[in-house]
Amino acid sequence: MALIGILGGMGPLATVDFMERVIALTSSAGASRDQQHLELLVAHLPHIPDRSEAMLGNGESPLPALLRGIDMLNRNEVELIVIPCNSAHYWYDAMRTHSRAPIIHIAEASVAAVPEGVSRVAVLATGGTFRSGLYQRMLVARGLESVDPDAATQEHIDACIREVKAGRIGISAEHLAAALDWLLAHGAQAIVWGCTELPLAAREMDVPAIPVIDSTLELARATVSYGLARGWNSPR
Repeated sequence: MALIGILGGMGPLATVDFMERVIALTSSAGASRDQQHLELLVAHLPHIPDRSEAMLGNGESPLPALLRGIDMLNRNEVELIVIPCNSAHYWYDAMRTHSRAPIIHIAEASVAAVPEGVSRVAVLATGGTFRSGLYQRMLVARGLESVDPDAATQEHIDACIREVKAGRIGISAEHLAAALDWLLAHGAQAIVWGCTELPLAAREMDVPAIPVIDSTLELARATVSYGLARGWNSPR
């Protein structure tokens, strides 16, 4: 049986949410007993330095810790690595070059899920991810326009993420609602939860009736699709 490695802990609740999505999607694909699910090896490493702060030039680089996590998973002979943290993918090229196992790119999976007919997309992400241009470059490559938040709206997004990490989900939803109001007023036709904390906040509010791309869900879909296509859910 092939192992799928999860480099998690960024943050803890988001990692658990991702695992629940993988299990639910595998069940939807026909798994009816334990032995028909995918084998997951989770490296839960919440002490990895803050990714957004590092991208903003305010903190220690997380890359050495990320590579140690990659090494841990590779030593255990995983056949695929997934990282349910958007900001960590700023260092994707370095991690992918370092790893024996392939790594699915969460932002690539998310941008690929933007539906046809949409031209203006708002990606809600950490300040560091926004400043890095990680999503904007991918949107432009698809011929899409990025609706970027102003400073006050970005602060609402960052505050939402901080509150989820602190376990204050109700307060996080208030910040998320304020950010969405501004982005929709400025022409967003679809939104991307470009941080894996945001779907947790979104559960506490009424999300506008426009296309919503959930990066946690898209990473889970890509993970399950990869594993099932190779028969990793079948005991051998």
